Amino acid sequence: MKLQLALDLVNIPEGIEVVKEVQEYIDIVEIGTPVIINEGLRAVKEMKEAFPSLEVLADLKIMDAGGYEIMKASEAGADIITVLGATDDATIIGAVEEAKKQGKSILVDMINVKDIEQRAKELDALGVDYICVHTGYDLQAAGKNSFEELAIIKRVVKNAKTAIAGGIKLSTLPEVIKEQPDLVIVGGGITGQSDKQAAAAEMKKLISQG
Repeated sequence: MKLQLALDLVNIPEGIEVVKEVQEYIDIVEIGTPVIINEGLRAVKEMKEAFPSLEVLADLKIMDAGGYEIMKASEAGADIITVLGATDDATIIGAVEEAKKQGKSILVDMINVKDIEQRAKELDALGVDYICVHTGYDLQAAGKNSFEELAIIKRVVKNAKTAIAGGIKLSTLPEVIKEQPDLVIVGGGITGQSDKQAAAAEMKKLISQG
């Protein structure tokens, strides 16, 4: 089980400072969609150069032009790139083919997918690397989480790894670990804490024990 740190509300220098604090406890650093919108793929490049031993995920949330956008993110140094599960199969296929060519991984974000079970089966058959259940910011504010959806994809996915994102905190982490996802994605549960290092260390400890 890996721990991914999601950086969403920072600029590049701030992001690098946060990662410096917690790098020994995380496996993957995510350059979130808001950062990429503000800073471009330069943010991915600079993070990879600053922390070559960490995997870097570019949260592009690709919805079209899968192959091209995977190629550009790969050029910037991304190890993992996100595609939306709500897109059509042609985009997924193009993304998977390009990622294989580049030696990169695809994470499919299931945000707003209506039939999680059916789509997870289809995506698994298309050869994606990770399938991630995700409660977005707007739904988190309404008290929702993805824990039940994680159980669903764990049950039906045969080849891909599973991941979960959205509002995970130290207090809810044990419930997530019970379902044994391959990847746990945490944003504010680390970045919003006064002692980020302590929060990351405690999360890593729980995940290692799980």
